[in-house]
Amino acid sequence: MIFPKHFEQKIEFDKVKHLIKGHCVGMHAKEIIDNLQFSCKLDEIMESASQTNEFCMICREENDAFPVEGYFDTRTYLKRIATEGTYLTENELFELYRSLLTIKRIVQFFSVKTEEEYPFLKKKCTEVDAFPQVSRYIDDILDKFGRIKDHASEALAQIRRQKIQLTASVSKLMATIIRQAQQDGYLDKDVTPSLRDGRLVIPIAPAFKRKLGGIVHDESATGKTVYVEPGAVVEANNQIRELEAEEKREVIKILTACSDFMRPYLPDLEQSMLFLAEMDSLRARALFAIRIGALLPQCVGKPMIAWESATHPLLYLSLREQAKEIVPLDISLSQERRILLISGPNAGGKSVCLKTVGLLQYMWQCGLLVPMLPQSTMGI
Repeated sequence: MIFPKHFEQKIEFDKVKHLIKGHCVGMHAKEIIDNLQFSCKLDEIMESASQTNEFCMICREENDAFPVEGYFDTRTYLKRIATEGTYLTENELFELYRSLLTIKRIVQFFSVKTEEEYPFLKKKCTEVDAFPQVSRYIDDILDKFGRIKDHASEALAQIRRQKIQLTASVSKLMATIIRQAQQDGYLDKDVTPSLRDGRLVIPIAPAFKRKLGGIVHDESATGKTVYVEPGAVVEANNQIRELEAEEKREVIKILTACSDFMRPYLPDLEQSMLFLAEMDSLRARALFAIRIGALLPQCVGKPMIAWESATHPLLYLSLREQAKEIVPLDISLSQERRILLISGPNAGGKSVCLKTVGLLQYMWQCGLLVPMLPQSTMGI
């Protein structure tokens, strides 16, 4: 339990979290940062800090090789398709597919690394599943733009062929009608067909709408133009609309079948998506650590402070923007020397010293790296 409840705001840890979230790619990772937990367990702290430290090395040395796209928050719609008969939209399915590809690339990135290079991150990747069978299924039905492929089913291919043929014949007929109307002098030379409610129409002056004949679907805001669907194309347009409805039903059928295929994998898929968000959040912590000059210090599992050149991260960033140097802090406290009395004039740095100690200790016990020299020691 943290006391008082607004302690994080008092020491400005909320501002630190806000800056870290600025480096997150996906929303899920931002929530993970928001929910960082203070821990008194050395192994938990060391695991989190070591993972972040390894990510710092990646960001400095191999940043271009590590995947930084495809971190989508899929939680809501993965929960939704747990119910039989539900399905993901094309866009949702495409985001899931790209997320799975990102997981695969992350696993591949660490698979070629030795245990000595990134032991904590490599271990984190050992149990994650990129679900190649799900990726293959999605790849069979979605194109590279995330749209359902024509040949995702035989029925869909046939519907789309018929629609293309009908649309071409309607366009050809419309061109003939427009050309004749222009020759007869009641249609401007630069007029082209438009779409209104999914139907091809011709813009024409109200005085000539009866000469053209057909159905008026709309008129311009000024009333100087009406949009007429010629009678000769009404039936063909009706057929196109029917085909579009059939196409939509067939697409839903394909998407529903895909969700049925994925449903048995949902619990494990959600775990893989959590892994993806955690990797995103660890990378964000590393980028923030590099920004403030933070590192992994030595540590002991008891109350102790032995810091050299420790700095307040927010003050450091603020002064750097002003092209000013920060004065670092050396401080030592132990179980034998556990009280330090600080005195001095106003604006002498007493409050900054207290806030620095409070904030850095709290950051450390939330598993973050801290800005100080590597020979420093952090306690619990």
